[in-house]
Amino acid sequence: MAFASFDSRHAAAPVSEINMVPLIDVMLVLLVIFIISAPLLTNAVKLELPKASSQVNTVKAEKIDFAIDAQGALFWNGEPVDRAEAARRFVAQSAKTPQPEVHLRADQSVAYRVVAQTLADASRAGLTKVGFVSEPEAGASK
Repeated sequence: MAFASFDSRHAAAPVSEINMVPLIDVMLVLLVIFIISAPLLTNAVKLELPKASSQVNTVKAEKIDFAIDAQGALFWNGEPVDRAEAARRFVAQSAKTPQPEVHLRADQSVAYRVVAQTLADASRAGLTKVGFVSEPEAGASK
């Protein structure tokens, strides 16, 4: 297609086609610039990194079975203790990392005062993981 014409009738007619040659030239120039500059952007240093396991080392917390029978007697892992000895042991156990879990088993007929005193002693010592252990009812459905 010619842009200049000696025919005066068609000289003022608009061109209805897009000239693609300049667009292709620009695209090729950008492609050459990208090919030249891409290797310059990857300035990695060759390192030999140490191998390590990605598994978390979990330390199991110790478990303390603390029981209170119907008469209000206290038991530390099955061993009978008095309230002062239990409080001393709570303080000693709270200093451990991770802190042990206290599983509190109380007889259903024990006075709540004894359970509350035990919880207060554990809390005062700084123990935060105290749980109550109970048994499911005989007629409970699943």
